[in-house]
Amino acid sequence: MNGPVDLAVLDRAIVRATQGGLPRVPRPYHTVAEAIGVAPELVIERLRAMLASGAIRRIGVVPNHYRLGWTANGMSVWDVDDARVDELGMRVGALPGVSHCYRRPRRLPAWRYNVFAMVHGRDRAEVEVQVGEIAALLGDAARAHEVLYSTKVLKKTGLRFE
Repeated sequence: MNGPVDLAVLDRAIVRATQGGLPRVPRPYHTVAEAIGVAPELVIERLRAMLASGAIRRIGVVPNHYRLGWTANGMSVWDVDDARVDELGMRVGALPGVSHCYRRPRRLPAWRYNVFAMVHGRDRAEVEVQVGEIAALLGDAARAHEVLYSTKVLKKTGLRFE
């Protein structure tokens, strides 16, 4: 891109160049910058700006748990006291066995759970040990929980431009 840079055009080029995932190289933003013809610092600056504005929500790694040997994947769901849900959710999310944890609204009367915490193990017994650790951390603030085990791998994709 020579001359003045149209940020909307540049941002779209960055999203297009990264929507299939970042290149698996030591300096991925440099590779993206080279592909679209701008300086790596500009790619990083624009990504930061898009994150700050909410145009993109996050940049993250999506591991293939099965390839890593984690074949038992359980989404533990918890009915946590609303007065303590934020504080306790942060603590659950910080546990080493939890890959992600988030709060969701209850859908009463059918769905009472408001905290979701994904755990992975080599088998269900490992998952159950980790769920026990979450239960111990939550204590009396958790009124009920369940573990929903994955039965198949779903393809995960982010924002896509045609």
